[in-house]
Amino acid sequence: MNKPLRNASVFSLLLVLTLIAWVTYVQVARGSSLRDNPHNTRRAIAQYANPLGDIVVDGKPVTGSRTTEGSLRYKRTYTDGELYAPVTGYASQSYGSNQLEALERPVLDGSDSRLKNPLQAVTRERSEPGDVITAIDPAAQKAAFEGLGDKTGAAVAIDPDTGRVLALVSTPSYDPGSFAGSSTGDQKAWQALQKDKKQPMLNRALRQTYPPGSAFKLVVAAAALEDGLYDSVDVATKSPDPYLLPGTATKMRNENPSAPCEDATIRTALQYSCNTVFAKMAVDLGQEKVAAQAEKLGFGDSELDIPVRAAKSVYPDGMNDAQTGLSGIGQFDVTATPLQMAMVTSAIAGDGKLMTPHLVDRTTDGGASALDRTEPEEYGRAMSEDTASQLRSAMRTVVDEGTGTNARIPGTEVGGKTGTAQHGENNSGTPYAWFVSYADDGKGHKVAVAVVVEDSDAARADVSGGGLAGPIARSVMRATLG
Repeated sequence: MNKPLRNASVFSLLLVLTLIAWVTYVQVARGSSLRDNPHNTRRAIAQYANPLGDIVVDGKPVTGSRTTEGSLRYKRTYTDGELYAPVTGYASQSYGSNQLEALERPVLDGSDSRLKNPLQAVTRERSEPGDVITAIDPAAQKAAFEGLGDKTGAAVAIDPDTGRVLALVSTPSYDPGSFAGSSTGDQKAWQALQKDKKQPMLNRALRQTYPPGSAFKLVVAAAALEDGLYDSVDVATKSPDPYLLPGTATKMRNENPSAPCEDATIRTALQYSCNTVFAKMAVDLGQEKVAAQAEKLGFGDSELDIPVRAAKSVYPDGMNDAQTGLSGIGQFDVTATPLQMAMVTSAIAGDGKLMTPHLVDRTTDGGASALDRTEPEEYGRAMSEDTASQLRSAMRTVVDEGTGTNARIPGTEVGGKTGTAQHGENNSGTPYAWFVSYADDGKGHKVAVAVVVEDSDAARADVSGGGLAGPIARSVMRATLG
């Protein structure tokens, strides 16, 4: 063999070996990432070649599948899409999926190995899809959704004994079925939602944080009782009215000038929502002790999955005394999700024990057999039983005689706390209206609720937690307890 021919043969052999190595690398090292790439059309065709399993609320599916004329044979459908969108999320042929539709996709599309029989495990044949059974109470979900109506806001209800998320509502909402396919109409629906300034696809219950305003006073009160700064909610505090914020010339005053806030007890201070009392209390405790109490209730947790991940609620650090005072009334840089504030009242209603919230009760094989089940799990001991009992008593006073009378339910023990949180530069925005509460029917049924109204058609002077959010919380509590 002459030299040029030998060189050409060697070069050709090197090319073949390089091609073999590259094919091996693509199939072995990158096979999974290429297969799972959302731009891989084969992946989409495989995903929508068969009907998906269902997401179920109280025994009834709120999702479905129907045939299409395109290469993607089935598309997702939704029953009461706007009502349940914050729970289900969306599954779109064009835009992927999120929330339960994404997190539980292996169960819903039948690829979960637990769904396969021995033969399917060997042949890698896709099995029949499974279902996702949620913890949602449809009556509570509907009450929250209808209560919020055209308002921008959110509501969360939790069973304090188990951590079950009974309601998870965000408004304005959207219909996931409007863009579930791949047609021009689906694309237009998606683009309209992306451009909507009201952000209907934002899950405000889990992913939006707000200044909690006076609802945060429950956290400060818990810190004061746990620390021993005050032994009881009925002991007089050392609270001037007005209160001069330390290191400043700013005097903090109360919304109601005639309220008996000077040296008020914690009970009275919650009843009249005395800013001066809780600002002074936060300064007396110091930010570290308030932060420790907030963390026991879930603040600062950046990995709170229910299983959809919630945004982190924040109690800030590095504050001076004046800023600590403002944090004591839920202002400055304190932020919380509606889920977080429902966790606060859940711990109080649960004798100080905070259960981890969960949205999924179990997943099944599409029949009666469970693949896994969410067992109630303790998040942590947030406060003593005595502290929780005293706070429940004070919260009942808020509902019976204070700013939360709109939440009364005859024959049911109800406790609550209103909140009106400032936002915007120099408080230029419409205040956020909060109401956090619990209800106990005395028959073993409890519920903890948090409602925030971000925007409404009410005049600025008429915005209040008790007036706007309180009636919504009452409706949710009544629906839950029957």
